[in-house]
Amino acid sequence: MPNDLDNFVCLQKNMLIDLQLHSNYSDGYLTPTELVKFVAGQGIKVAALTDHNTVGGLDEFREACKKLKIKPITGLELYAKLGNQRLNLLWFNFEEKNPELHKILRNSQIRRKNQVRRFLKKLEKRGLKIETDKILDKYTHYIPVNHLIDDILLEPLNRQKINKQLGLDNPRDSEIMGEFFRDKNNILRESYIEVKRILALRKKIGGQLVFNHPAKHNQLRRDLMKKLKDLGVDGLEVLSPHHSVGAVMYAQAMAKEMDFISTGGSDFHCHEGNNYRLQDYSQYFRVDSKYLKGVEKIIG
Repeated sequence: MPNDLDNFVCLQKNMLIDLQLHSNYSDGYLTPTELVKFVAGQGIKVAALTDHNTVGGLDEFREACKKLKIKPITGLELYAKLGNQRLNLLWFNFEEKNPELHKILRNSQIRRKNQVRRFLKKLEKRGLKIETDKILDKYTHYIPVNHLIDDILLEPLNRQKINKQLGLDNPRDSEIMGEFFRDKNNILRESYIEVKRILALRKKIGGQLVFNHPAKHNQLRRDLMKKLKDLGVDGLEVLSPHHSVGAVMYAQAMAKEMDFISTGGSDFHCHEGNNYRLQDYSQYFRVDSKYLKGVEKIIG
């Protein structure tokens, strides 16, 4: 039985939506409640919390959406792999209480914690002061690189050494990642789940799978998208701040050619801070449902 909010959303043909948001349950910095308050202020009518490899924040997210009259979409972002190809998949409208789903996510989180433990030990050998157990004990869900960097920089000695090695007084996360987390001798990889395993579970618990921000990693390729379509992936994220105008147009064409659902999301994680004039995507980026072919299959 649809509620009043469902009816309200269905009556609106064109509206602002955001189908990729991250909270502090993964690599975002706002709680789900804070996140909903933020997007409500941007006029968003339908939103999805898509934390990495966890559904931990969904209950809080839904409750906050209800209070602010936003339609919540059950969501999740998975680090996935297809053979040697690593990619990201958004999953919407699945049965989130399913035990098999929780087992898969929990196993990915355990693998991630083991990867991070080994990685932090290697950073210790590079002269950084790392309290591995203290850091790992903070995380009960996905362990994100950006939060690990924050933890490491809490130690003044580490900040000094990192700044000196980079030759910068205030390096950005991306610069620290490049030198310390993606060094050829010490790379912290994600905890990936096989695409075929995800698709097999989707047959049991439903929902729609979407290949997201493909241009971010130069993956906007016809051969890869056709392979995903043939396997059963449902959609393609067309509108993303990671995409150039040209990438948006090409993704739109590919979505039409492959008969993909088109989606859009901000991939919001945090406000920039540091007195920058541009603080977040809302100052330059919007997702209007009218530009997204078939998105009603996800948002209702």
